Amino acid sequence: MRSEHNKYFARTARNAVKKLRSSKEKEEAGELLPKVSSMLDKLAKKNIIHRNKAANLKSSLAKHVNNL
Repeated sequence: MRSEHNKYFARTARNAVKKLRSSKEKEEAGELLPKVSSMLDKLAKKNIIHRNKAANLKSSLAKHVNNL
């Protein structure tokens, strides 16, 4: 049960990251960034993903949004 629960949240976060990376408009991406960052932080806090992976993803997404 726990592994299914973890898989669901990890998959949801991956889809959110993909959606943010594929967005072409800065305003839309700017609105999504805090939500996705929060999602990644929660996953790292619950040890679903490693905290360094969460930090690396957040950093790369912030760079992506700033370059739009």
